Amino acid sequence: MGDRVILHCDLNCFFASVELLSHPDLRDIPTAVCGDPASRHGIILAKNEPAKRLGIQTAETIWQAKKKCPGLVLLPPHHGLYREYSRRVNAIYEQYTDLVEPFGIDESWLDITGSMHLFGGDPKTIADALRRRLRQELGLTISVGVSFNKVFAKLGSDYKKPDATTVISRENWQDIVWPLPVGDLLFVGRAAGRVLHQYGVETIGQLAACSPQMLETLLGKLGLQLHEYANGLDGSPVRPAGQQEPVKSVGNGTTFPKNLTRWEEVQRGLAVLSDSVAMRLRQQGLYCGGVSVSLRNAQFRTVSRQMRLPAPTHLMKDIWQSAMELTQRLWKAPEPVRMLTVTALYITDSADSFQQLDLLEAPVVSRQQEKQEKLERTMDAIRGKYGRGSISFGLPGEDRAGWDD
Repeated sequence: MGDRVILHCDLNCFFASVELLSHPDLRDIPTAVCGDPASRHGIILAKNEPAKRLGIQTAETIWQAKKKCPGLVLLPPHHGLYREYSRRVNAIYEQYTDLVEPFGIDESWLDITGSMHLFGGDPKTIADALRRRLRQELGLTISVGVSFNKVFAKLGSDYKKPDATTVISRENWQDIVWPLPVGDLLFVGRAAGRVLHQYGVETIGQLAACSPQMLETLLGKLGLQLHEYANGLDGSPVRPAGQQEPVKSVGNGTTFPKNLTRWEEVQRGLAVLSDSVAMRLRQQGLYCGGVSVSLRNAQFRTVSRQMRLPAPTHLMKDIWQSAMELTQRLWKAPEPVRMLTVTALYITDSADSFQQLDLLEAPVVSRQQEKQEKLERTMDAIRGKYGRGSISFGLPGEDRAGWDD
């Protein structure tokens, strides 16, 4: 059996591109979409190519962006419109294959292995045809990666932007992939990248050359997965939205470069892990009804504990607070902590989620939850446009993305 043929299609400057369909006069003028144009403290959610060339960055504040470009045009977001265009784009993809897996609002994988003969048989030609159709029919552009697995297809769509096709084949993949920064690889987040940097792993090629045993020691199961990705061994299928396997748990763990001995260090570790778990839940439209924490000490002894939550959630703050409560039961300072894992349990989809509130406290809790939901979804949008390390939570009291306290 031959290789699969996978496309990864990534809409360029998606939010800004959709807004500019109603403002064609702004195409060549630096323009950005932001959360609150009336506020100097609003955050840039997306920008067009002219703004990008002037150094405007997603996740920076409006006043910072205006300092770089005083004439920057600011537009408010219209999330309903973005969802509608995402639906239209995926409808076009589905004309080429029934194996279309959305990855966020502006990215999708397509497995065209069994259908490409219907469209000429050449993957690059099909990718170019998709780019042309989206330009002509919707006025949007995409960058497309073509490869034999999902991970490399995504690397291809990121390799050259905007409006480009990159083919990563069996013949050229080491030349293209291995020199890339290790942070470009799917699922190498900020925490994993920091650990790898501590051990001199800066490129995907260096990651591929590491021993699997070392990576498992440093990163747990994620380390083994990343080693396979770096060596072109990703075999995960493209799953349409309606055919996803039921998720039973969502977790993330990390082995720290040096043992943690202070509560503040443990708090930060739990915050990073809880943030990652919550973001993955929201991306998949899921809620959790429980949280588990595992802690491994310097003698490699692992202890775990879990708890039910009063109501299903997909918010980082809720998961983090539960993880801290569990850790305080498990850990006695200053016993060294080598590894932490946070796992969301009792998974349900959003349609089955409910919250039973005390009638007297319902308005207050509702407002707090709504505010936190808005904050964390805004952070999702920022990370989706500019990378997972572009913005992160700090502990209460730190001058970073904050808490509703």
